[in-house]
Amino acid sequence: MLSAPDFEQKQIIFALLSRGEKLSFKNDNIVIKDQDGKIRHQSTCYRLFAVIIVGHASITSGLIQRAQKYGFTIILTTHGLSPYASFHAKADGNVLLRKKQYDYQSLEIAQHLIYNKIDQQMSALNRIRKKSSELKQAIKDLKGYRDRLPDDSHNLQEILGLEGIASRVYFKQIFAEHDWQGRKPRAKQDPTNTLLDIGYTLLFNVIECLLNLYGFDVYKGVYHQEFYQRKSLVCDIVEPFRPIIDYRIRKAYQLNQIHIDDFQIVQNQYRLFGEKAKPYTAFLLQAILEHKQQIFLYVQAYYRAFMRQKPIAEYPVFELEAKC
Repeated sequence: MLSAPDFEQKQIIFALLSRGEKLSFKNDNIVIKDQDGKIRHQSTCYRLFAVIIVGHASITSGLIQRAQKYGFTIILTTHGLSPYASFHAKADGNVLLRKKQYDYQSLEIAQHLIYNKIDQQMSALNRIRKKSSELKQAIKDLKGYRDRLPDDSHNLQEILGLEGIASRVYFKQIFAEHDWQGRKPRAKQDPTNTLLDIGYTLLFNVIECLLNLYGFDVYKGVYHQEFYQRKSLVCDIVEPFRPIIDYRIRKAYQLNQIHIDDFQIVQNQYRLFGEKAKPYTAFLLQAILEHKQQIFLYVQAYYRAFMRQKPIAEYPVFELEAKC
């Protein structure tokens, strides 16, 4: 099993291929060459954790063989950064873990995850230096929603309701200065929603890679229910980490890193393509990588707690402010 020190040394490569650029291998290295054959990037396969390839690419048997040999994941996305295929490094045959997953019917872990998520939404808002009366009230309201968890009398709909109300309060304040019209996943109605979708997708991919390393059935969640082809467990574990993306996008606005002219409007949706997408994916991926050790240790601790059926107090907690 991958250890924390080993993971610290691993790389996640985001290969946004322009016209004429090629991804290949030389000895035990992954190589990206431009249209003139010059090497633009080179990394040893020994240090790879995942390769996210954007744009048109040819996947060869050699690439897949190396991914299996060195234990890294390949994720293919469109130019619009939507994943459409993946080849995961994973632990097969962890039957005991999967049996525990299928037998688990409680909402205890779900409440723990949502408590942690609302708590970190409060942390993100508390980072804002100048606090208006509306912001102070929002933090107070979030604390009230958080403290209603856990509660054995809550059913799933009540937990979903609490999370939904808390998120509406939170988003309205974290993006209060940027004409926030509401969170609409996949609608991409404005640059902020588009960037949230991209950031959450990157986060989703990293966490899915880690869950696969332990042999989880990523389709069997504890909060998100089973739905055809939805990776519900990944959706669950992503929840406490979402404020990483939210706060980084807010910071990008403050640093003047977001420009409306970079976005194309396609079928009433704001989209980022090609070279225009590079700086945005770079700062979002960097925000995730700044917490990568925390994310690894969280998934590792979650696996151990779940396998040993520990009390909920011993399940991991993510803290936005803490970094390993």
